[in-house]
Amino acid sequence: MSELPDELWSQILQIGVKTSALTYKDLCCVSISSPRLRRLSDHDSLWSHLLSSDYPSSSSSFPSSASSSKSLYKIRLERDRYRKKAAHTRAVLRKESQIAEHYRRVGQLEERLIEETSKCTTTLTELSNLRTVRFGRLREATVALNVWQPEVIRARQKQIVEQCSVSVDSRLRTLDMELKLCKQQIAIFQKALKDEKKRLELAKEELTSLKYHPLKDHKSMNSSNNDSHIKRRSKDAIN
Repeated sequence: MSELPDELWSQILQIGVKTSALTYKDLCCVSISSPRLRRLSDHDSLWSHLLSSDYPSSSSSFPSSASSSKSLYKIRLERDRYRKKAAHTRAVLRKESQIAEHYRRVGQLEERLIEETSKCTTTLTELSNLRTVRFGRLREATVALNVWQPEVIRARQKQIVEQCSVSVDSRLRTLDMELKLCKQQIAIFQKALKDEKKRLELAKEELTSLKYHPLKDHKSMNSSNNDSHIKRRSKDAIN
């Protein structure tokens, strides 16, 4: 490396930047290799090209009295990082809000399901009791009608039995309809609850993916120390 003249190294860096083979990260890595390469990688033409290619609108965002292209690139890079971080924070907050809404909806559906199940149980109990009562009354009426009685009393008793039978049958039909409706509602709520829980799990997975950071999640002390060392050297290189 020391045998190559500065002019050749400058040309290599220029070609790398212009062909997009070298990024700002590559220049930072080159600059920390040696004091000589740091001086060459700081050339304004290199950073000017990176600035115009990576941030085409940056020329109108800074005053003409601003310092070097590298300084402008650093400012633009920090702004871009802040913008991305803010956008990421908003995305996380939106997803957390979405998850909270899914939890609320799941709670509502579970409450409705409990209500409909309780209603269905009550209807079934009443239906069973009413059928038992109806059967008992019909049996008593049949026995009573088979016993000899004056015709007037017999006719009156028969009329009362028929009226009671009509009233009970009407209530039984109403309860049957209510029971069918309850079962339909339970099936609807069960499906809605299942779908909502799937959406909740999907949203939780998406939130985990949003929050995932391989470097932050890596707990190795040696790796952490190495990362900190590299970040410090990269920061020194771009300053």
